[in-house]
Amino acid sequence: MTPAKDQALAVLKSHGRSFYFASHLLAPKYRARAARLYAFCRYVDDVADEASDPLLATQELDCIKSAIQSGHTDQACVMDMIALMQELAMPQAPVLSLIEGIQSDLNMQHIQDERHLLRYAYQVAGTVGLMMCEVLDVQPKQAWPFAIDLGIAMQLTNIARDVGQDARLGRIYLPATWLGSMTAQEILSPNAQQALSLQASTKRLLTLAKEYYQSGLSGVVYLPPAARYSIIVAAHVYGEIGQTIAQADYRSWDRRAIVSQPRKVLCATSALIRYALHPSLRKSNPDHARPLHQHIQDCFGTNATR
Repeated sequence: MTPAKDQALAVLKSHGRSFYFASHLLAPKYRARAARLYAFCRYVDDVADEASDPLLATQELDCIKSAIQSGHTDQACVMDMIALMQELAMPQAPVLSLIEGIQSDLNMQHIQDERHLLRYAYQVAGTVGLMMCEVLDVQPKQAWPFAIDLGIAMQLTNIARDVGQDARLGRIYLPATWLGSMTAQEILSPNAQQALSLQASTKRLLTLAKEYYQSGLSGVVYLPPAARYSIIVAAHVYGEIGQTIAQADYRSWDRRAIVSQPRKVLCATSALIRYALHPSLRKSNPDHARPLHQHIQDCFGTNATR
């Protein structure tokens, strides 16, 4: 493995523990590609999350978009992503949409409603599902809507886990139509009524995530065998974060849910056994639940055909 690929895997190990855990089930070439993609996504995300000046961060993200479009940059991580895109003939649209979604974080105050929530989740995570289809050599485009759904499910889980962490950055991703006009400071120190609203909204978010997990997992039949089991494990281990939040009575403004290593192993083993023993989970050419895309039907990859 080259130094650049070694570095990408180190980024995955350090920042994406659930994904790193699941990546051990990937064939080596897929694992190396996935690590490179993750390193790029982390790099772009850090530009926004670690910004001291939103204007400068916006300009830097604009430069990254221009680099993706032109195919040239002096930034090593971005250049490696360009190389990966060229190797795989990866479409630019999901990559550019990802960057635009991350740019929106710089001016994020409060997601207004479920439509805006799902469009944001598509941009910052559904697009990653599309990119993973290229990384894993998934051929039929019918897989794309399911990959989008799995990305969305994981992003909704992220939001449920990071309610407090996001509030400290002044960001509120629980929709205002669910949560009301609560401020970031009120989220961090809620009164009794506000705490109930936070718990109800977080529970509603995780219920929504389950619908997208179910859809996303029904599409794993499109994955090559050398990648299928890793994605099953990644989805179930990530979904276990939601179970951890539920067990904490949906409180995530004053704590951050973590899935322990033994629990990951148990969850992964259970998921693989369930998949092996239930033929219904391996249905060929599954039908996609179109209502899941009612708010993103104009986005790239949502209406893909062979």
